[in-house]
Amino acid sequence: MVQQLAGQEPEQSAPDAPRIPAGRRRLALAVLVLAQLTVWLDNTILNVALKTLADPREGLGASTNQLQWSISSYTLIFAVMLFSGGVLGDRYGHRRMLLAGTAVFAASSLWAGLSGGPGELIAARGAMGVGSALIMPATLSLISAVFDARERAMAIAVWSGSSGLAIAAGPLVGGALLERFWWGSVFLVNLPLAAVTVLGAVLLLPAARSASRTRLDPLGVLLSTVGLLAVVYGLIEGGHRNAWTDPAVLAPIAGGAVVLVVFVLVELRVSTPSLDVRLFRNARFSGATVSVMLTYFSLSGSMFYTAFYLQGVRGQTPFEAGLNLVPVAAGVLTGAPLSAGLVRRFGLGPVVGPAMLVAAGTFLAYTGIGTGTPMAWFWLLLFVQGAAMGAAMAPTTEAVMAVLPPERTGAGSAVNNSMRQIGGVLGVAVLGSLLTTTYRARIEPALAPLPAPVSRTAGASAEATRQLAARLSRPDLVAAADDGFVHAMHVASVLGGAVAAAGAVVVLLAFRRGKASGTMR
Repeated sequence: MVQQLAGQEPEQSAPDAPRIPAGRRRLALAVLVLAQLTVWLDNTILNVALKTLADPREGLGASTNQLQWSISSYTLIFAVMLFSGGVLGDRYGHRRMLLAGTAVFAASSLWAGLSGGPGELIAARGAMGVGSALIMPATLSLISAVFDARERAMAIAVWSGSSGLAIAAGPLVGGALLERFWWGSVFLVNLPLAAVTVLGAVLLLPAARSASRTRLDPLGVLLSTVGLLAVVYGLIEGGHRNAWTDPAVLAPIAGGAVVLVVFVLVELRVSTPSLDVRLFRNARFSGATVSVMLTYFSLSGSMFYTAFYLQGVRGQTPFEAGLNLVPVAAGVLTGAPLSAGLVRRFGLGPVVGPAMLVAAGTFLAYTGIGTGTPMAWFWLLLFVQGAAMGAAMAPTTEAVMAVLPPERTGAGSAVNNSMRQIGGVLGVAVLGSLLTTTYRARIEPALAPLPAPVSRTAGASAEATRQLAARLSRPDLVAAADDGFVHAMHVASVLGGAVAAAGAVVVLLAFRRGKASGTMR
């Protein structure tokens, strides 16, 4: 029997869900999907707001590296806190953590929407990451508490599909808000969603808690946070300073790497690690997890520069840019259901490996996009990219869970989700910094006749160059900015395609036919 904490409400701990009425189960799933959708929506909704945030009049005048941090602070904190969120749910109740996480997420969304500068926005986004890390593990655990084994796979499929819906809804909602309201509205839209989630959770969800009382690992959380922050800081600063040999760049990267090595050594010694690195001893687990991390590296980086391409080079409004990103969501929703039958027939490696290679090809295909490329080609590219990603992500997640014994599925899910987020953080940091460095070198000749301080400021980003061109009435500088950005995007997309291709190779090797299978012990 589960021991109850004094003064707490009764908690569910049975391995299979109690028979809750069908109507209530559907409503409970709707609440959990809404919670998941809100978290993912905030990731995708920000993409169309980046150009507005860079504008000193309409936004915060954020620089490229500050925009990178506005994304990375959220995903980084989200990644390193995910396992702790699951452990806290096991100890104190998953519904409690869902409610607490939603409250933190809503409060920090309000803070982000009212931020007075880029630094404050970055801090608020980090706080939002804490809320998301409490929400995500709780939603999956509560699905297990609401649905029995017969219905659980269906419920998880619906829950997972909400991320695909967010890919489509985020840019559209963000674009519509930015055309009618100020930039802070893309964060304040989270408040009514959070209110509905809290109300639904209180009325419909059981107070589920695991029978095990896993200990927290504060040292592991601290080491992973410090190590990743240092590495990402160095990568972003390298692009900002355009001086990769500067001690201010090399020192945090090297120091962060050392801290991460210490983190791994510590995690191997503790009984309840914050990120169970022992799971990587299983070739299939590590292959699936690493391949997804590498693919998310490329995806997150490409989404970063796609927003600037559509709104900067093509001159689209945020809403128009959101509409032009719908094909990738349509692709995800098409590819994901098709992959299940193909994997059953041919196996995971022969399906996911080629799908990831196709995704890598779409990242590389950005090299064929110019300032006047027909949008129909861009739509086709995004649809194929989404279909390939959809066909790859669902089977790899299922494969990760299949190789784990039941008592380690929670830890495995946390590791898998954390590695996805870490891949996204590194993708924005590395590809964003490469974009900045390449653009700066490309635009330099066009800005050379200008005074050094003006040239240095205008060369920081294509948006800064366009702002200077507007003040000086220099349309030639606008053309140079567009050309420089497209060139930088091409260079970044080559690296993104190569990294995604490496992910395809990893999954093909891990799941090649004839390889021993089975769960880890």
